[in-house]
Amino acid sequence: MAPAAVMEVEAAPAAAKEIKSPEVLTSSLSSLQRKKLGAHFLESDERRFSGRRALGGGYDPPSAAGTTPVNIRGEPIADLSKTGGWVAAFFIFGNEMAERMAYFGLSVNMVIFMFKVMHRPFTSSANAVNNFLGISQASSVFGGFLADAYLGRYWTIAVFTTIYLLGLIALTLTASVPALVPSQAGCDKLAMLLGACAPAEPWQMAYLQTALYITAFGAAGIRPCVSSFGADQFDEQSPGYKRRLDRFFNLFYLAVTLGAIAAFTAEVYIQMQHGWAAAFGTLALAMGASNALFFVGTPLYRHRVPGGSPLTRVAQVLVAAFRKRNAAFDSGDYVGLYEVAGAKSAIRGSAKIEHTDDFRWLDKAALQLEGDFAGGEETVNPWRLCTVTQVEEVKILLRLLPVPACTVMLSVVLTEFLTLSVQQAYTLNTHLAALHLPVACMPVFPCLAIFLILAFYYQTFAPLARRLTGHPHGASQLQRVGLGLFFSILSVAWAGLFERYRRGHAIRHGYLALFLTPMPDLSAYWLLIQYCLIGVAEVFCLVALLEFLYQEAPDAMRSVGSAYAAVAGGLGCFLASALNSAVDAATGDAAAGRPSWLAQNINVGRFDYLYWLLAVLSTLNLLVFLYVAKRYRYRVRVDAQGTVNKQ
Repeated sequence: MAPAAVMEVEAAPAAAKEIKSPEVLTSSLSSLQRKKLGAHFLESDERRFSGRRALGGGYDPPSAAGTTPVNIRGEPIADLSKTGGWVAAFFIFGNEMAERMAYFGLSVNMVIFMFKVMHRPFTSSANAVNNFLGISQASSVFGGFLADAYLGRYWTIAVFTTIYLLGLIALTLTASVPALVPSQAGCDKLAMLLGACAPAEPWQMAYLQTALYITAFGAAGIRPCVSSFGADQFDEQSPGYKRRLDRFFNLFYLAVTLGAIAAFTAEVYIQMQHGWAAAFGTLALAMGASNALFFVGTPLYRHRVPGGSPLTRVAQVLVAAFRKRNAAFDSGDYVGLYEVAGAKSAIRGSAKIEHTDDFRWLDKAALQLEGDFAGGEETVNPWRLCTVTQVEEVKILLRLLPVPACTVMLSVVLTEFLTLSVQQAYTLNTHLAALHLPVACMPVFPCLAIFLILAFYYQTFAPLARRLTGHPHGASQLQRVGLGLFFSILSVAWAGLFERYRRGHAIRHGYLALFLTPMPDLSAYWLLIQYCLIGVAEVFCLVALLEFLYQEAPDAMRSVGSAYAAVAGGLGCFLASALNSAVDAATGDAAAGRPSWLAQNINVGRFDYLYWLLAVLSTLNLLVFLYVAKRYRYRVRVDAQGTVNKQ
């Protein structure tokens, strides 16, 4: 049975009302074809809701339509006032804080552990940890896929946080059981530098790598879900929602920062005073405690119904559009764009999305021709015909993609700072009056800068920016991302200037060959300027990016949308390693006696040139971002009361 009528989309959000059909089908298709393409949806008979299968995920049950929050059993919540809100969010903050503590604790300690205990070359150890960091972020899209498709965010966090804990326990065993590490007999500092220590057995390295990548797998599953699950605890239809969401993401990143501060201070201290087993064991205990806290909060959480496989829906749109690539919108067979009847969409957990004119070639996936319903709507093949909402999901993912792609360069800078600035610190005096800070603790300063900025954000930046921009929240999300990218340029530019001065100082004072000897009259605290600038960049760019992706992503793809940020971070790690390898190969020539910019002796190398190269690349990246941001049209609109309306 063919659909009965053509319907027009009104300006109000599609999920807010049922769309009515005209009583009589227009007899002339030519008049239909002259209308704006975005004004035509096909409305099915209401009873088809019970017979038609969902496109990649099923319909909402009548009791949980659209994006209505449900409890852990998938039932509508009778009294929303007893669930969600800030109380539920704080249970989630605790989980994220422990996860970040473990993540940064391993990033700081694992290179040294592999070098000193497993007797691996320093470059090999650094590459192994960079791969761990990159994989744990780049594979986050898998966790986002599982959350949006099948498990939901709560169960995805529950499963992967347990896997994370098992990985940390396995790493603790590595440092606790002598049989799992090579012999330490006769392995003093000189033997270590000469590579004369007993090497690790292949099976010992295999065990360590397995434990490390189990941990990375756990982190990949958690990362795209925690921020989205926390934001799910707030009612997006309530007044002041946008303001609460802004504060949530700031507090969320504050929890991330507190975890990092603990890793760069307490974790380093425990390792130095009590050994590797105690250091890794502390991370496992913190993760175990946060898991318990997360599960205690279960009765308070609001959940969103998984919408079915987002990758399947994306594939269906691409295949259907390809199959109808030769069909024309002005052909005699053209009836309209297909959409199901009523206020509900065909995708569980998602409201309807209004048609847009972007990526017109994808509209052919929803292009209904006269023969598409020859056997009745129950027989429609979703690989040949998709709803407008399903097509718009793919369009949104494509529109979002350039924004996180422009933050990859910031991740490159952050990765380089994590290693290069520590090497700089080894040549500098880390005493400040009676305080002597270990070099491994130096990355705590960007975290402290982030902490202070987040703590005073609403008392300082937001009111000042509001006066300058007139924006109710000081600046839009994309404006804050751009501001963060600008501060990252300032950070690497200053780093290049200071490194040039530091290297010249070392040469002038006879420290050319003494690259591991601190120069007493040059303080390491000059590094605080670049640390603070990169901290400001993180606050503005990454916090705004998380908020932007959560709000702009399709309802049933929010975890995948949040995974974009993590994937960008992982790509930054890989790109930093690739850039270092390319610079090392292009600038060094052992046969000619020419050291590379990244020579092991930092006083011979030219780290300043690398920093300036990063500044140039970051500037080009900012220009690309400005072009992308200028062209982007927000899907979410916020009224004067802070209530979100989706277009």
